[in-house]
Amino acid sequence: MRVLVTGHHGYIGSVTTRKLTAAGHEVVGLDSFLYEGCDFGPVGDLVPSLRADVRDVGPSELEGYDAVVHLAGLSNDPLGALDPELTEEVNFRATVRLAQAAKGAGAARFVFASSCSMYGVMDGDRPIAEDAPLRPLTAYARSKVRAEEGLRALGDDGFSPVLMRNATVYGLSPRLRVDLVLNNLVGWAVTTGKVRILSDGTPWRPLLHVRDAAAATIALLEAPRGLVHCEAFNVGRDQENYQVHDLADIVSEAVGGCEVEYAGTGDLDSRSYRVDFGKLARTLPELSLSWTAEAGARELADAYRAEAMTLEEFEGPRYTRLRRLQESLDTGALDGELRRSVAV
Repeated sequence: MRVLVTGHHGYIGSVTTRKLTAAGHEVVGLDSFLYEGCDFGPVGDLVPSLRADVRDVGPSELEGYDAVVHLAGLSNDPLGALDPELTEEVNFRATVRLAQAAKGAGAARFVFASSCSMYGVMDGDRPIAEDAPLRPLTAYARSKVRAEEGLRALGDDGFSPVLMRNATVYGLSPRLRVDLVLNNLVGWAVTTGKVRILSDGTPWRPLLHVRDAAAATIALLEAPRGLVHCEAFNVGRDQENYQVHDLADIVSEAVGGCEVEYAGTGDLDSRSYRVDFGKLARTLPELSLSWTAEAGARELADAYRAEAMTLEEFEGPRYTRLRRLQESLDTGALDGELRRSVAV
């Protein structure tokens, strides 16, 4: 299958493209390279790529692809808060335009990286399944809800959107992010000797290793149309729902006896949700997602130490998306719409 992967240069994309290639697919990447130079450790070979903004992609760039895996976007709540209208443009309107172009160019499948953050807050103790009400609390989550709605409307006999509601991703990637909960907790522990929590520790978070996210992407890309057409799937494992204070204990043990520090106000975090991943397991029983937070924390701690990560690097712009974008805006490398400045 010839597959275009948007956001291939990012945290999830740089792992997914390698797995897609290893699975025998012909892969081309498309990225605006906003985080160029933000590598962690050896990067290895890259797939052929197009340097472009998803807001500008039309049918001509999408000719000849059997499928699109759409990972590009403003990728979390802090980025969404930077400019809610821009988040709506990139994550919703540009996504729908891209899908329309892909459909017009003859692509049969469009796998979209959505998010469990759309659920917002649990109502009761039951884990949330795909048919639960969506209660997005942030611009980022709202943009994902609207994108899903727009993609479903495009589905027909020749074009199948598939919606991946990913749990919170963690784990090693050549384009590391430390603004994700487990990656962040391990980073604090390795560089300061403390596990730092900014809430009261009670919120629930479902977790998903980046390599498991890539495996699920491939499985949904390759699945028979009748199983996945216009369907949303929570992507993760039931066993990988954790409260933040449990993650703190896991990280303390993985790094080695670190003190757990509650550094915030102790207020409740309004985002709290346990997620039911049964639909994915029932639909694709051959898909094996195997990572645990314990194994991921050990992997991260070993890698941070091997790269001799310092507190300055951990807190700097290289591995935190919002800080990197703010630095690029401050230096004039990007304009207010997050496009490359002509003068740079």
